[in-house]
Amino acid sequence: MKLRPPAYPLITVDPYFNIWSMKDNLAEDDTRLWSGDRVMLLGRAKIDGEKYAFMGSAEEMKLPQMKQISVEVTTFTTKYVFEAAGVKLSVDFTTPLLPDDLNLVSRPVSYINTTVSSVDGKDHTVILEIKASEEFCMENYEDLGVTVETVKITDTVSAMKLGGIEQAVLGKSGDGIGIDWGYLYLAAENGELSEDEEFKRVCVSARKTLDTNKNNQSLFVLAYDDIKSLVYFGEQLDAYWKAQGRTIEQEIEAAFCEYTTLISRTEEFHKKLVSDATAAGGEKYSDLLVLAFRQVIAAHKLVLDKEGKVLFVSKECFSNGCAATADVSYPSIPMLLVYNTELAKGLMRPILRYAGSKAWPYPFAPHDVGRYPILNGQAYSRGTKPGWQMPVEECGNMLLMAAATALAEQKTDFVEEHKALFDLWAEYLLENGLDPTSQVTSDDFAGHVAHNCNLSMKAIMALGAYSEVCNMMSCQEAAQKYRKAAEEMTEYWMNNSKNADGSYRLAFDREGSYSLKYNAVWNKVMGLELLPKDAMEPEIKSYIKRQNPYGMPLIDNSDFTNSGWIIWSATMASSQADFEALINPVWTCFSISPSRVPLPDWYSSITSIKLAGQNRTVQGALFMKLLDYKKICFRGNKNG
Repeated sequence: MKLRPPAYPLITVDPYFNIWSMKDNLAEDDTRLWSGDRVMLLGRAKIDGEKYAFMGSAEEMKLPQMKQISVEVTTFTTKYVFEAAGVKLSVDFTTPLLPDDLNLVSRPVSYINTTVSSVDGKDHTVILEIKASEEFCMENYEDLGVTVETVKITDTVSAMKLGGIEQAVLGKSGDGIGIDWGYLYLAAENGELSEDEEFKRVCVSARKTLDTNKNNQSLFVLAYDDIKSLVYFGEQLDAYWKAQGRTIEQEIEAAFCEYTTLISRTEEFHKKLVSDATAAGGEKYSDLLVLAFRQVIAAHKLVLDKEGKVLFVSKECFSNGCAATADVSYPSIPMLLVYNTELAKGLMRPILRYAGSKAWPYPFAPHDVGRYPILNGQAYSRGTKPGWQMPVEECGNMLLMAAATALAEQKTDFVEEHKALFDLWAEYLLENGLDPTSQVTSDDFAGHVAHNCNLSMKAIMALGAYSEVCNMMSCQEAAQKYRKAAEEMTEYWMNNSKNADGSYRLAFDREGSYSLKYNAVWNKVMGLELLPKDAMEPEIKSYIKRQNPYGMPLIDNSDFTNSGWIIWSATMASSQADFEALINPVWTCFSISPSRVPLPDWYSSITSIKLAGQNRTVQGALFMKLLDYKKICFRGNKNG
């Protein structure tokens, strides 16, 4: 990867167990929760009696830094190499979130693998120490009190267990906050474990004595048992990995036993992703997908509902903390359609459960199901009160996600299970989608825009896509109705949205205005054939002319943009050159931006500075070009 990440993923499991380095050098600053709050993870190496820092603030530790030689990010691993006193130290952070293995997606275990070798031809003794503070599992330990104990995992593996004396499980919700319940485990094989204090923080430590000959490798594991993961309509749910009654100690044991096999599997996955992404969009496009992958998965929580169905619940990080947000799932879905459609269905189930209850009074889809991790009903727009609801937006999102999933699976059982709701939302779009009144969209930071052409396009694509699913279900009358409506709406759209230069307007009544028409991408990705073959070519050319140094603005009255929507828009380009012309500024933005945070999706196209929305699941949108390349959702595709 040639891209310089704005932040480096270290531990990426779920929204609470999610630690990053936000500097180029791992010992330059504290490690941090995705939000930027310190969660102290320290690494020291004692080489022939002399101490050095390689992780965490070396300045605060008052130790010399090992020289950082390199850092490399792959799909599942961030690899550091350091040198000092004739010794090379390799430190690999791996979270094996293989999407076809739901237990691994859920398993709350992350690896730190270390290897030492001599670079001066001499033998050296190296004592490695990994230390983690109570900040992992409580923000206010002074109020809660801390308990620490040693836990024997196997004959050779032991762990230090750290947590609050009081366990206020699922006692709060919010956005940029850490967890205040559950237990952190720091484990090592044949290591020396202890409890101590560092910088007025309670810490657990694991130490291993190595040499630069045969005993030169040590594996450390960080794990987290959150006890209960979500409140789901009044019920507390377990994480998916607990479904078979397994304990955290069993998961840690399995993690040690499976390490070699899992590393091999993650390396093979990485090679295939890079190969596919490069073929689809080029090397810079491949870099974007590699960097986004762990972030997207780890901003979700995987659980089972009481009926045993998968829920893949997103957290709307640094936006408002909403959970299971429909218009956050919508951009996220391309990645999941490529790699596991069960996770795609898991995105939709909370919205469908809520919308089908008496608690939701509207004939359109909800925005969200709560504020993470409490899912008891919509939090956005003051719940069910009128105001900033998103009627056309969310109906279109849900229909498009469901249709894309059905096409990818070549099965309609999921749609059939919830057909009454999907029919209701399709009818809503028939009546309200062509020329929407003043409504807010997924891009709510842009405010209300009446007669929004991109929102109208979402309704058109949703009805066209739902027509395909109705055909698959042998509902021919409905299929014909929705197809005819989509065709007539497309004709209106083409006749009333065009600017003089051939591009399309932000709003039907604003001649000369412009915006990204990312919703039109489904015409190509699903092969809907609603738009004329070359209809989007003038639009794409206009983006290239209008874009700023770090991307095409989302709308014409501001410089802000969205990385995912640029990729969706670029996917409609007919040439690789045009695709790269639009996505290369995104790559450059992430490589040079002074905003050192996990991939932000909303940023200035002029300054590259992030505006909001860091570490969000929506970077799954970057996979749209790959989804199109693989033709997974193309109508008539029988290969899945």
